[in-house]
Amino acid sequence: MTGRLGRGPRELLRWAFLGIAVVVLVVFLLAQRQSVDVSYGRSPSSSAGVEEGSAGELSDASVPSVAEMTALVAAHPVVRLPGSTARWDEQRIREFIGNRDVRILVAPPGLDEDERERVRDVQNATVRVIGTEVTGSIYQATADDLPSWRDQFAAGDVTVPLAALIAKLTDQPTPPDRAELRWREPTDRELAVVAADLRATGLHRAPGATLTKIPADNARNAFPDGARFVALPPQRDGAPVPRYGPALTRLFPGTPIVVLYGLWIEYHGPGHDDFAELAGASFYGQFGSRLSRYDYPQGNVLATYLDRVTDVRYAGLFERPLPYRPIDPLRVALPALPWVFAVCVAVFLILSIRSLRRPAAGPGIRPGSPRPREPRRHRPRRDRIPARLAGLTALAVEMSLLTDARSDPALARGIVRLRAASEALGEGLPDRHVRTLLTEAADELDDAARTLGIPGYRPYLYLRERLS
Repeated sequence: MTGRLGRGPRELLRWAFLGIAVVVLVVFLLAQRQSVDVSYGRSPSSSAGVEEGSAGELSDASVPSVAEMTALVAAHPVVRLPGSTARWDEQRIREFIGNRDVRILVAPPGLDEDERERVRDVQNATVRVIGTEVTGSIYQATADDLPSWRDQFAAGDVTVPLAALIAKLTDQPTPPDRAELRWREPTDRELAVVAADLRATGLHRAPGATLTKIPADNARNAFPDGARFVALPPQRDGAPVPRYGPALTRLFPGTPIVVLYGLWIEYHGPGHDDFAELAGASFYGQFGSRLSRYDYPQGNVLATYLDRVTDVRYAGLFERPLPYRPIDPLRVALPALPWVFAVCVAVFLILSIRSLRRPAAGPGIRPGSPRPREPRRHRPRRDRIPARLAGLTALAVEMSLLTDARSDPALARGIVRLRAASEALGEGLPDRHVRTLLTEAADELDDAARTLGIPGYRPYLYLRERLS
């Protein structure tokens, strides 16, 4: 053979390319499936749906029947059910209500849907507070800035939304927002206790805090260079709250500091002025409503906040270094798959066209055309081996007078095969071996004839006249 693909290998190659094209098409189509899933608890890019009660957000608290709560509200202007955590500036709200008949029912956070529905069914309650969610009639009052969210989630203070809702229900002007949470500098002793824990483990957990451990994966994505965490319980007594963030930043310069006051999270450290406000506003703007009515552990809230910090950093804001993101081979390969599919289909079509255009054997075959199989009736019988050897030898002699640089190699290989066949015949080697050598010689002489462009020198035509 001269190195050209035979029909068998060409067919195999053709169908192989078609199979690759089909596989590429299937992979590409399956990769186009998309879904949208927004849930609480993790970054949108890595979280699955969270059903109610599956993330530790429901408490053991319960509420009485609708009739019992209706009777309590009828007897008292403010009814606090067991487990309630919401508080407000009573003097300010009392002055704001005046002599109007406004009745407030306060329920604990972490109720399931059925219990929340019972609270909503208490018709004689003007305002209902479930956890720190404030509703009344068809309205719901929500915080919309960082100071109001801080009051709500750090201290359970609902003075601002409660005053706004009462104003709406009683046709009064909306009162101006006023932050209720008061700050103070931590004492040297308080700061020393917190700093010692941060140096030892990176986490200070005050009594009453529900954070048991730092969510390591979320923290690593948000702060690859490390961060220190302080977990404090909700500030329920109305006393000034020690503000640890600025003081710890001075003790640990250049280190991210994350402080939890109940469900309120503050960031201090590099890029604080812009980064902290954006992360906090986007986090509480999306999850504030859900946090207000459920009783999530601090670990869940912290994990979600850290995912939001990661999202902000992935956006490339504030020139902060982006977290490492592993390469997704499928995502990288998808743009190339249509081109791979097109190339495979093109190769399949080209090979198919070449197979369909293969000419029939005959004197009119052009140079370079595929070599046809020798007609069966001209295949040599055992007693014709010497005659075939003589005929091919004569053909080689005639061709040697006409060959050029392009056809000489094939002719030379054919002569070598003929010499080997002659020696094998003289030494009495098996006929099968001699026939193989003659067939190889005929193939080489056929290539030389096609290169010369002389159909009459093709072995099966040349021998037809001498062996018939």
